[in-house]
Amino acid sequence: MLTVCELFKSIQGESTFAGEVCSFVRLTGCNLSCSYCDTEYAKSGGTPMSLDDILAWVEAQQCRLVEITGGEPLLQKEVVSLVARLCDDTYTVLIETNGSQDISALPDSCVKIVDVKCPGSGVESSFFMPNLAAITQNDEIKFVISDRPDFEWACDFVSRYRLTNRCTVLFSPNSSKLAPKDLAEWIVQKNPGVRLGLQIHKFIWENERGR
Repeated sequence: MLTVCELFKSIQGESTFAGEVCSFVRLTGCNLSCSYCDTEYAKSGGTPMSLDDILAWVEAQQCRLVEITGGEPLLQKEVVSLVARLCDDTYTVLIETNGSQDISALPDSCVKIVDVKCPGSGVESSFFMPNLAAITQNDEIKFVISDRPDFEWACDFVSRYRLTNRCTVLFSPNSSKLAPKDLAEWIVQKNPGVRLGLQIHKFIWENERGR
């Protein structure tokens, strides 16, 4: 069983899959309190669902792209079995994690979207460093940037651990503190080898829940 916050189908908004139709499974629970969190409602509550029921819902959406998100989905250990079963059924599976939990048990066939929290998040010491060894070329690492110090911190992290040799790296602006134009200009000027990521679902639906 997994505790599910919500199930919905929408546009994938903030990865290299941005713009594609995607079925979302948002699980309940999170161990962090990021300063810019936009899913506080996912920290508690939810509905217990069996893996079979979740898989049946996914199948009914008739969409081959599926994202498991939260909250922090890896707090619920049975999520590994859900991801494995979806991959076995030949879905393209994305799992978005805050980076604090061990990702090594996840199948290599899924796409792990792993956050590294910058100082502006308020939880910059939360990253589980052994996760770097579990990252493959199939995966993505994301930094949410709140200001210029965050940008410089993230560039240093990317360079020190040679992240661009490991996988796609995305820098996304904290929409409440940093204009996308400013982050784009910094990336152009410094060219750290990263990709600008924007939450395009928010441009379409703002903060509407289930989008």
